[in-house]
Amino acid sequence: MSRDGSIGRVDVQRSIAVLLGYLGEDASREGLRDTPARVVRAFEEMTVGYSGDPAAILATRFRETYDEMVVVRDIPFWSLCEHHLMPFHGVAKVGYLPNGRVVGLSKIPRLVQCFGRRLQIQERLTQQIARAMNEHLEPRGVGVVVTATHLCVAARGIGSQGSMTTSCLLGSMRSNARTRAEFLAL
Repeated sequence: MSRDGSIGRVDVQRSIAVLLGYLGEDASREGLRDTPARVVRAFEEMTVGYSGDPAAILATRFRETYDEMVVVRDIPFWSLCEHHLMPFHGVAKVGYLPNGRVVGLSKIPRLVQCFGRRLQIQERLTQQIARAMNEHLEPRGVGVVVTATHLCVAARGIGSQGSMTTSCLLGSMRSNARTRAEFLAL
């Protein structure tokens, strides 16, 4: 059964075999025989973020009087473009201004993975990370910057090798020009 119980794994594997046939391939040939099962496993792995719970990821917090900016940079991620089911990958920078509580360092990359391992668009991914940090940590400010390369653009269509950068700034990171500049400079 699928995650929602409506479609089974075998049904999806049959659909992949049909797609291979549509492309002119013989799904029963040696090199492709196990491809439908491999594709299903790959998509399950690439969308594991749906089972993640941002509240649980950020639940372990520590009381701390630290009131300077906390920034975790160069957090690698992979995601799937919801328009073409092709990967996009890049790095995220997540920062926050604590308000009496800090979160463990590993939690921020886990949060990025939670939202990244879903069918996504980069703009929504950026906002989801920032909003989850804001909701569950209640900091004075949050900033998220995501830079990614999209294979749906690089491998097809225009064939561009460029990257895209998105940002989401909340609280004092949005309203205070000096705080915003400090975050963006780090």
